[in-house]
Amino acid sequence: MIYYVCKYTPIELFEGFGETCAVLEEMPENFEESDQIAHANLCGFGKSVIQAVLEGKADELVLVNCCDSMRRVYDIVKNTKKCKFIYMLDLPHDDNECEKEKFARAICGLKDAYEKYSGKTFDKTRFTNSFATFPAKNNPYIGVMGVRVSGVLEEMIQENIQMDVKNLTCTGGRKLSVLPDEMKKLDENELFLAYADALLGQLPCFRMNQSSRRNELYLDPNLKGIIYHTIKFCDYYGFEYASIKKNMKVPLLKIETDFTSQSAGQLLTRIQAFSETIEGSEDMDAAKGISEEAKEKMKSGVYYVAGIDSGSTSTDVVILDQDGKIKSTMIIPTGGGAMMSAEKSLEKAVEKAEINKDDIVRIVTTGYGRAYIDSGDDSITEITCHAKGAHYLNPNVRTVIDIGGQDIKAISIDENGAVTNFLMNDKCAAGTGRFLEMMARTLGMPLEEMSTKGLEWKENIVISSMCTVFAESEVVSLVAQNKNVADIIHGLNVSVASKVGALAARLGKKNPGEYMMTGGVAKNKGIIQALEEKLGAKLYICDEAQLCGALGAALFAYKKCKNEE
Repeated sequence: MIYYVCKYTPIELFEGFGETCAVLEEMPENFEESDQIAHANLCGFGKSVIQAVLEGKADELVLVNCCDSMRRVYDIVKNTKKCKFIYMLDLPHDDNECEKEKFARAICGLKDAYEKYSGKTFDKTRFTNSFATFPAKNNPYIGVMGVRVSGVLEEMIQENIQMDVKNLTCTGGRKLSVLPDEMKKLDENELFLAYADALLGQLPCFRMNQSSRRNELYLDPNLKGIIYHTIKFCDYYGFEYASIKKNMKVPLLKIETDFTSQSAGQLLTRIQAFSETIEGSEDMDAAKGISEEAKEKMKSGVYYVAGIDSGSTSTDVVILDQDGKIKSTMIIPTGGGAMMSAEKSLEKAVEKAEINKDDIVRIVTTGYGRAYIDSGDDSITEITCHAKGAHYLNPNVRTVIDIGGQDIKAISIDENGAVTNFLMNDKCAAGTGRFLEMMARTLGMPLEEMSTKGLEWKENIVISSMCTVFAESEVVSLVAQNKNVADIIHGLNVSVASKVGALAARLGKKNPGEYMMTGGVAKNKGIIQALEEKLGAKLYICDEAQLCGALGAALFAYKKCKNEE
């Protein structure tokens, strides 16, 4: 198997040798081995290539000189001597006649190198018969664009979006305009020139000089949304994203990875929320509809629905009656697993409501643990549920700020409570509820005390690092300097507010209206004050702030039942 990393790679050439090719899309758990021999700032994909080679998963490899990182990868991999065959293909930045001739010669150079390595003879007939045809499709679709995605990520997107999905990244969307029968008539020089022309004639990647032709991607009337993938330390596609986000009329989701599998949980939430934004939160799966048993219970006119929000720190439940009024609520710490905590919290909410569990005809789950709760009839992302709950509590809210145990979300909603856009922090815990818990432990005080102590500040202390580990070290240093605890806490509050406020402001400026804060951190008065100063606006805080996600889930359950009545 010959692995490659670029859609301009002449994979049909290897078909002429009777070989098969595959995109190297390994997404390792970490870069334990590659980090030992590669520079720390090498992009995640480059490290993944090195890691795959070191782990013996790719011993025949063709690279393309698409960027400095890939040139460095070639040098590193070659020095490992782990590849039986490795080749760097020179790819031009233009597709004029001169560059086509140069690229044709480069392809011939690759052919000669593989002949020498393998001892095989190139077969023209097998080569010309290998070109694939692509039937035209005019269905609405979501385009995955930007830098290459791993097979794991692409599969995740395909599984969670009901609309057609097209991989239009730098390794996807590979289409060559060739006429195999005509190519068979050409001599070798003409053949490889035509081949180079076809390869360079593809819809260009962003590193090509004629990248304006990429506008064809964005002007397609069947394009209904874009998932734009970037990799940390990759400049090419970071620049393109910055240029298109201002002008795109279709929904746009940016996801950034380091090309490891560690961020899969957060990516799943973003992808599912994006799908809900485009396709609606009403699940089209008939299996998730109202059961006949539930419909029979609803005929009595007295029934209940529940929403369960399974978060990283707490599991929240809201029960609504047949009129959509809150019957009972419950918040318990998330303990030994999402399922167990959900069952326990629901039991307590049922007991509080003084009803039987069998009276609940529909349960919708949300939060990071939603997929692991078997008792739910449906699951909806916490982004969509927080929007629904916030709208119910205050219809004037247009931007929702949710600081959870392990992430930060800024959600833009319309007059109906539907999500129009959202932003999330990366997988770093900085600014989250978990971050505040760690700082409270470092200062040796309960969170409740910390939430008000910072209001007594006198000296404006700046916490320079938002990294949880470094911030903790900074706090320890400030304590050693005998700095006032209230001043330290105020510094922490301002640092959190700066991070959160940056996300919220990016959405709020485009969607004027009230701000609302949800999640457990909404109880922290110091954070609220600091955030209001950063935003230059008041935050709407309600008693049910921590229950907003569970409330939204319950409201979706209620709506489903009402539609069936």
